This record gives sequence, structure tokens and C-alpha cells, in this order.
Amino acid sequence: MSKKGSSPALKIIPLGGLHEIGKNTCVFEINDEILLLDAGLAFPTDGMHGVNIVLPDMTYLRENRHKIKGMIVTHGHEDHIGGIPFHLKQFDIPTIYGPRLAMNLLEGKLEEAGVADRTELRRVGPREIVRLGKSFLVEYIRNTHSIADSFTVAIHTPVGVVIHSGDFKIDHTPVDGEHYDLQKLAEHGEKGVLCLMSDSTNAEVPGFTPSESSVYPNLDRIFSQAPGRLLVTTFASSIHRLNIILQLAKKQDRVVSVVGRSMLNAIAHARNLGYIKCEDSLFRPLHAIRSLPEEKVLILTTGSQGEPMSALTRIANGEHRKIKIRQGDTVVFSANPIPGNTIAVVNTIDKLMMQGANVIYGRHQGIHVSGHGSQEDHKLMLALTRPKFFLPIHGEHRMLVQHAKTAESMGIPGENIRVIDNGDVIELTPDSIEVVDKVPSGIELVDSSRSGLVKDEVLKERQRLAEDGVITVAAAIGFNGKLVAEPSVHLRGVVSSIEREQLQKWVCETIEDCLSDRWTEFAKSFGDGEVDVDWTGLQTQLERDLKRMLRRELQTNPLLVLLMQTPKEPVKSATTGRRRTRSTAKVAS
Repeated sequence: MSKKGSSPALKIIPLGGLHEIGKNTCVFEINDEILLLDAGLAFPTDGMHGVNIVLPDMTYLRENRHKIKGMIVTHGHEDHIGGIPFHLKQFDIPTIYGPRLAMNLLEGKLEEAGVADRTELRRVGPREIVRLGKSFLVEYIRNTHSIADSFTVAIHTPVGVVIHSGDFKIDHTPVDGEHYDLQKLAEHGEKGVLCLMSDSTNAEVPGFTPSESSVYPNLDRIFSQAPGRLLVTTFASSIHRLNIILQLAKKQDRVVSVVGRSMLNAIAHARNLGYIKCEDSLFRPLHAIRSLPEEKVLILTTGSQGEPMSALTRIANGEHRKIKIRQGDTVVFSANPIPGNTIAVVNTIDKLMMQGANVIYGRHQGIHVSGHGSQEDHKLMLALTRPKFFLPIHGEHRMLVQHAKTAESMGIPGENIRVIDNGDVIELTPDSIEVVDKVPSGIELVDSSRSGLVKDEVLKERQRLAEDGVITVAAAIGFNGKLVAEPSVHLRGVVSSIEREQLQKWVCETIEDCLSDRWTEFAKSFGDGEVDVDWTGLQTQLERDLKRMLRRELQTNPLLVLLMQTPKEPVKSATTGRRRTRSTAKVAS
């Protein structure tokens, strides 16, 4: 903690983006004021059944919402802005500052989510400085990345200047002519940078990351050699790549049909802002290209990551209503699979090939370059900014560690470098950097239901359903502690060599044994003939016994749904006339 009487320390609290790829979210706090930097999402793993997106745990911000002075956005990728509509449903953000393209993309998201009135969007340009609260001045510094209108930020605070790189690479020949403002970085380095927080995604890759322009000649060659229709897929947010593809379509006299909502939105916003320049006549709707010669058609589509509902995946599965693969089609994957998506991508490629397409993919083709800097980019960033302290961010653990080693090789003392985790509270003063606390830093899962958030116990039930199936047991029990009829047993997704009749017999025996041995614990008799039954307690005991039997006999752990029913009609006591009420219960376990 800061010493008594000294100026307050700056707290830096990453809530996402460390030891992982995605959901980049960071909190800066000083003098009871909070500045948010980005709020991204990630995509679910295979075990997150029914989950659409993954968000960081925002408990800390919900509890400190009164301190939030605003947010700064570095660029428009989903892993940096995708979580904002969900967070605005939980707390207000007075103002969000960001680049024009990111703000245009975000504006549509907020309107669709019905939260546009929970904040004010303000667009900023290169070298603009904005104030948030009394403690933060933020300067926007143009950088180069795979999306247009991307920025590094210099955050001026009472303890010193913190530079947050955002996602970046150092591209000396950018497609849009907007160069990285290295001069401004060097100016800050000359004046003194207290701490650098820098993107670590390609920290393990030697050399410089190639320029986005390097893919142009390779795509040009592939497009010119395609004998029939071209289907091209890339990231919808890769505005520079889309610009190259559209330029080549015009050069080779092909018309373009755009398929996929995110691709349509990205191109529309980029054209409105001037990041993509092409004539309206270049584009044609799908129905209008059927009559054209196949060598005059280019279909630009989403699905480069094998996303289940994307246009290209539906085409590969034969499920797209308007596009079917034809013999002689060329499909170009101008993107590499991000970690976790490889299997989905290769499955899509296989299906396209089986239908007769010539599929062009892979790093050796030279049709994709990363938007993230490699080791030499990182060294140049460190050399220009010359920070006193260093925090590697945005990457998995091995990437963060390697980036820390690179920083040390550039002369930053090891004691001035911290490899931290989501939720760590970094306290930064002019003379020290320490991890002083921890805040909640788990995940929040969102599906398409009305409530949105998926609770842990629901996800666990879904995982058990997927792994071991479900067994439903319906049992009717009378007030005498006996089964009214033989229990009904239903199995779904349960793999077992045991016959259903045998399993039903074991279920019946288990329930009868429990009622015989434990009935008196749950049924209290009165002298007048009245019986008071603790049905909830009995339900719990039956559930335990049945689960134990199923694990023993099936050697698996299926989800158990126990339906227990007592007599349908109220029963009047013979001596008092009091009624014993009907009870029906259902438990899933």
C-alpha cells in the first residue's frame, strides 16, 4: 500500500485477457475513481453446452459502480467491445470514448440490446486527449492492427503515465496508409513512462510480424487462377483484408456477394467511414449472380473459424438455402484457426472438398498474417517507450512469460516486471509495483435464454447430460409408506449393457428398501390416526439411495430426475376429519 501521507497509488485490475485469449477487460482506479479500458468477450469451449459467449466476472464493478467515471475503447474487435452491452444491463457507464469504427459497431450492438440509453458514445481521433473524472487524462495514439481505426493509449494519472498498447503490430506499409504513430510513443519515452502494458499474443514468435499488404500478391495469384466461382472467408472485422479482397475483385472483373450479417455490417460501417473505398456496382445480391458466368463471381462469407451458425459452415453442411458447392468452386480461407477452433475448421474444409471444391488454406499459402506483433515488434515498443515497470498482457501464460523475458533482455530489471493473473490488484506508485490483493475473476456464461446468464449448477447438469445421459424415475407413494404401483423408469442417452427390466427391478427394490428402513424417520403418526409426512426429506433420501445404486450398477453418473407423487386426492382422517394434503415433487440431481 502507499505510504501514509504520500500520494495515492494507482490500482490496475485486469478482469480478463490474462492466461487466455479473449474477454480483454481492465480496471484503473485511483482517488475513488474508476476508468474502464475495453470490455470484451470470449467464445465457449466444447464443454460449455448451450453457451453462446463467455464474459469476465464483473462482481467488482457491480459493487463499485458508483466509482465508474467512464470507459475507453482501443478498437472494435469483439474480444474488446463484445461484452459492453451485457455489462450495461448491470451498471451504467457515463461515457464511452473510442475510435469511430469501434463506436459505430458498438452503437448497433447497444441499440439491439436495448441499453443505448445507459451510456453516451463519443468518437475520438489520433492524438486526441479526453478527461475522465479528476484523475485520468487519456491520449489516443494511432497504431496498426488487423482492424482499421485501432489505438494505443497513454493514460496520464497522478502517479505517472501508463501506456496500454492495445492490440498492435508495427506495420510499415499499412493498407489504409495510417501508420503507427511511433513519434508520439518516443515522445512519451523521452518524457518518462511509469508502466507499459503490452499485447503478448505473438510473444513466442521471432522476428517482425509481416505487413498486411504482404497477402495482396498471394491472393491476387490465387484469385486469377480460380477457374470458376470464388468463395472467400476471413474475419468480418479484418477491414484491411476485406479491402484487399474487394480491390482484387474489381481488378479481376468479378462481382461480389456478401453473405453473413457481421460481414455486411463491418463492410457497411467501413465504407461509411472511408476505410473501404469501392463503388456500389461492385456488389450484387445472391439472387442476381445466378445468371452470371461463374468466373465473374466472388462470394465473401463469414465462417473462417468453423462457427456452427456461420454461412460457410452451413454451406459445407449443405444447409444453406441459396448457396450449394459446385464442382470447380474455389474456397479460400484467408484466416488461420484461433486456438480451440482447429477441429471445427478442418471439418468444414473436409466437407467442402467432399463436395468438389478446391480449398486453399494454411500458413504456407501466405494469404493470412497476424494482427499482433512478434518479438521484434515488442522490442521496438519497449525501446521507444522505455518504461520503468512492465506488465505483459493479452495472452496465455507461456506468452506472458516469454514477453517478460523479452522485456528483461531489453534492460528492464526483473523486479520491475510482474506476470499477473485476472483479478490481481496491482498497486503502482512512482517507485514500486506490487500485487496487493485479489478480486473475483471467474467467468459469466451467457446463452440465448431470456435470463441470459447460465449458472454453474446448470452448466454442470448440461455436462452430465452430455456425458452420461438422464434417467427419470416416477414413483407414487401412499400415506402408508408403500409404493402405490411399480415405479416407471425412462432412460435418455444412457449407455449400459443392463436390460431395462433389470434396471427397473433395482430401482423398485431400492425405493422399497428405503421406505421399509427409513419411513418412520419421515412419517410422524398421531394418536387420532393422522400422519404427518416430511415428503421433502424422504425425497432427498430416496434420491441419495438411487444415485448410489446407479453409480454402483451402471459405473456412470447419469443425471437423475426423481418424480415423487403422493395420493391424488386429500384423505380425511377417520377419527378427526382432518385432511392430509396431496404432495408432488420433482428433483434433478
